[in-house]
Amino acid sequence: MQKITVLGATGSIGLNTLDVVACHADKYQVFALTCHRQVETLIRQAIIHQPEYLVITDPDYYSQGKELARQANVTAEVLAGSDALIHIVEHADVDCVMAAIVGAAGLLPTLSAVKAGKKVLLANKESLVMSGSLFIQEVHKSGALLLPIDSEHNAIFQCLPATYLYGQAQSSGIDKILLTGSGGPFLNTPISELASKTPQQACAHPNWDMGRKISVDSATMMNKGLELIEACWLFGLLPQQIEVVIHPQSVIHSMVQYNDGSVLAQLGNPDMRTPIAHALGYPERIDSGVNKLDFSNMRNFSFEQPDFKRFPNLRLAIEAANQGQYASTALNAANEVAVEAFLQGRISFTDIARLNNDVLQRTSSLSLDSIDAVIEFDQQIRDQAQHYLQGAA
Repeated sequence: MQKITVLGATGSIGLNTLDVVACHADKYQVFALTCHRQVETLIRQAIIHQPEYLVITDPDYYSQGKELARQANVTAEVLAGSDALIHIVEHADVDCVMAAIVGAAGLLPTLSAVKAGKKVLLANKESLVMSGSLFIQEVHKSGALLLPIDSEHNAIFQCLPATYLYGQAQSSGIDKILLTGSGGPFLNTPISELASKTPQQACAHPNWDMGRKISVDSATMMNKGLELIEACWLFGLLPQQIEVVIHPQSVIHSMVQYNDGSVLAQLGNPDMRTPIAHALGYPERIDSGVNKLDFSNMRNFSFEQPDFKRFPNLRLAIEAANQGQYASTALNAANEVAVEAFLQGRISFTDIARLNNDVLQRTSSLSLDSIDAVIEFDQQIRDQAQHYLQGAA
């Protein structure tokens, strides 16, 4: 019986994780669940899964959550604040941690789970984007098992030799990674119309059910750019060894091309329960609850190269990957500020890339040799981005 902590339990990845866990009650037991503000959802989950701990990271919502837990006769201990996340990932009883907190907020608890040597299911790509080298060093030092949850990275992992995770590959004849992306809701929208697109339109992904921030990143293809950076660290690759390919059907989740001409691909319906079940059960295979592909009714597959005029954020991410860690950290910080401003109606859809470009072009090379340095630099960039926003207003 594996005991699991789910960071970000009320988000889409957390919900899907608990759905898979519920199908395998003989194998997995929920130890702790966390949320930021969605306390009502958290309490409903606690009633079903009976964890030992609940964590509400926004202290302003702690009293409400604790009272709801009391009314529902939930016996879990309710904790508040981000420091409590460290406690429930490092706890000796925890075997596995699902790291599904979106954005930079997920870095420290995810890194703490790694340092504690846990099995870490990584859905928080920002951890590697912000601190790739330092993060992977801690994986090697602690002996933690780090498994990718993003559908693309999980697909790549399944298509690579077993020795290839964390850049530990021997000579395996790998030519390049083909990182697929749907192109999002605006793939065929005239570029001249993009500036008028609303948050609601940007969040209406044609294939995937995701949170608002990731949905916007998918619409700008920044999500694919961050995934490219993450793949470099996960698999020990250079940016030029990764090719982004638009595949609107979202059935082929990524591919690996070998020197002999072979291409291995992982296919499946666009449902996050598949990579979650793969990582949760690894190295065994467990049922995910996802419908199997019906090849007799399969739609035609299509592929195309991304247009950087349509998706300038993807170009920026590739530039950042080539410039180094400081640029990746800066771009991620600026993008989180820009996306939040867009969701609040403060800037237009196309202003996201404009702000990101301004920040990246004004950022000088800097050595980030500690997590404290990463966090300090991340905050500096956020402050700069907010300053640019005020100037634009």
